Amino acid sequence: MTLDPDAARLLEMARKAGKPPYETVDAETARQLYREGRRALQPEPLAVAETRDLSAPRPGGTVPLRLYRPDGATAGESLPVLIYFHGGGWVLGDIDSHDGVCRHLAARSGCAVVSVDYRMGPEHKFPAAVDDAVAATRWVAANAAELDIDPARLAVAGDSAGGNLAAVVSLHERDAGGVAVGAQMLFYPATDFAMDTESHRLFGEGHLLTHAAMRWFQAQYLAPGDEADWRASPLRADDLAGLPTAYVITAGFDPLRDEGEAYARRLVEAGVPVTTRRYTGQIHGFLTMGRIIAQSAEALDAAAKWLRTNL
Repeated sequence: MTLDPDAARLLEMARKAGKPPYETVDAETARQLYREGRRALQPEPLAVAETRDLSAPRPGGTVPLRLYRPDGATAGESLPVLIYFHGGGWVLGDIDSHDGVCRHLAARSGCAVVSVDYRMGPEHKFPAAVDDAVAATRWVAANAAELDIDPARLAVAGDSAGGNLAAVVSLHERDAGGVAVGAQMLFYPATDFAMDTESHRLFGEGHLLTHAAMRWFQAQYLAPGDEADWRASPLRADDLAGLPTAYVITAGFDPLRDEGEAYARRLVEAGVPVTTRRYTGQIHGFLTMGRIIAQSAEALDAAAKWLRTNL
């Protein structure tokens, strides 16, 4: 494999910037570093017809949401909907950090998108993020008429930690007989906290996301022993049969590559229709780096096309 030239340029920029690794700072400092990175790397956002900030109830509080409706949608039109969970290691990120991704998916797919600002560690340990993701998904489905969306055409998606949550929501709702999730899009998802794959060994240093950072994220998010719970490590779920059709993106130089592809293989073995795409020259997180990495827009366009076809 050959590293994409844009990805190589970004890695060189990161080396020259000399920002401290996440695992060497506290969570709030890490969040500020992440916000600065997103501002520098996100391209100009695509236009949509409407954005609206909402909230879904959860026990003891609410989950902030943002609704995007694409250009061309008429007032009162019932649209397919994608519920999106942002990445950031269950510690970093928010609705704003992934605003560009959500706008792109809405604009190119013709679907409404609802972005979910779930609780994160270390302040809110597992399974708070899972609980919020489930609560948001159920609220969106239950309030479909008011939101002008079609609950019979509902998908979930996310990148990295958000891909983990999208997979877990699909499993949870299948087992609970809850929301009928019609499709899942998993962008370089984290699927197993074992983190013992060949891609972790090959790319755990020098490719932006490091093995040390992943262990730090684990410590912020999980209590000891939680890593064995399928809600943290969906690759460890006993049965993947009956899950929604899936679109799984991985990156060739990503420590999470092998666990994402292992999850896709298990879905196929369980009889789930799966479309996989490895972007061989890319690094973890490239979908949010469109200002530098041109292939980001291409990958988001392809994901939006798949979503439009499958909803």
